Parts: sequence; C-alpha cells; structure tokens
Amino acid sequence: MRALADCRLYGILDTGYIAPRQAISVVQAMLDGGIDILQLRSKAASHDQMVSLGEKILPLTRAAGIPLIINDHPAVTGEIEAEGVHIGQDDGSLEEARLLAGDGAIVGRSTHSVAQARAAVAEGADYIGFGPLFATPTKPDYTPIGTADIRVVHEENPTVPIFCIGGIKPGNLAEVLAAGALRVVIVSAILQAPDVASMVAGLKKTLAGTP
Repeated sequence: MRALADCRLYGILDTGYIAPRQAISVVQAMLDGGIDILQLRSKAASHDQMVSLGEKILPLTRAAGIPLIINDHPAVTGEIEAEGVHIGQDDGSLEEARLLAGDGAIVGRSTHSVAQARAAVAEGADYIGFGPLFATPTKPDYTPIGTADIRVVHEENPTVPIFCIGGIKPGNLAEVLAAGALRVVIVSAILQAPDVASMVAGLKKTLAGTP
C-alpha cells in the first residue's frame, strides 16, 4: 500500500459528478492514470449505500496499492476496512473518528485557515486538506482562501502531509505549486475530463516537476 507521505495527487470520486453506475470505470481510469490516493465522497448517500459502493471500489484500489479514503463516514471505513476516513470541521473529533474507523486507519481533516490547520495537526490528523484555494462548484458555500497562506501552513507543519484543494485545475496548478504546495486534491478537472486516465497522467507529470 502506498505510504501517505508518498501521495501527491489526491483524487475524489464524487457522486455529485459521477453516477454510481459509472463509479467502477472512472475509478479504474484514475488508477490507470496513476492517482496516488482516492477518496469516495457521496454527500447524499446513506450508510448502506456508502458500504455498497465502497465494497465495489476497494478491490480495485487494493489491487493498485492505493489507499481508499471514505468521506464523512468513519463507521463505513471500519465496516469495509478501507484505509482511512476524511472529516470536515463540523464532523466531530478525530478521536471519535478513529474509534469508528478502526486501528491504524488514516484520519484526515478539512481545514480552511492556518489556525484550523494548526488545530487539526495538534489534534493528531494524519493529513490535512487546505482550502478551498479558488472558487469551486464542489463547495459553492465556501469562500476561497487564496494561495497566500500555502507556504506558511507548510512551514508550520513540515511533518504532516498537506493537500491543497479547491478549484485546482491544469491551468492554475503551476501557480499553486509555485506558492509552495507539495500535494493537491483535484476533483472536477479529473472527473469531467474526456479522458480521465490521460488527465491524471498529465497532472502527475506536472507534479513530478516539483521537488
């Protein structure tokens, strides 16, 4: 299984973009392109629906040696024995998430400011999402925080993987990397690409050019 520290391109299978019937083919394309870590996100899904979809995806990610992260459902993580769970600011404590997700599970936290990032690291998050950097239809209610604090949050938390997120696309990825990002989450640009595998491969090539 790929180590979290070695993951740079974080993909999200979001059923807001992809119908469940497309999930398997899209996941396989992301894996074929070289995605480093994959999250399953379905805001409208029930626990049982998340279990069902997660159980279909997990064999693919396991075969590729890629961690599968479940969004918002630590109990689903524990039930299907996925590699981790991702929680937001309003989703309870990391301690509670760890209890439900199981021993050894990765627990990540969304953060929207340097202060929230600092708090998540102090709480013991295995990684943090930092954003949204730009306006994004994935989270239209969130105010973009821009790129100015990227370098600060990395300098303050050098040992914790930080995945910058929110409106990142091929056209602004270089700007995000130049601002100090080492890892990124990209959603719509991948899921809406005519050729998902080629899009992922191209993004990986860009990231490979950054130390």
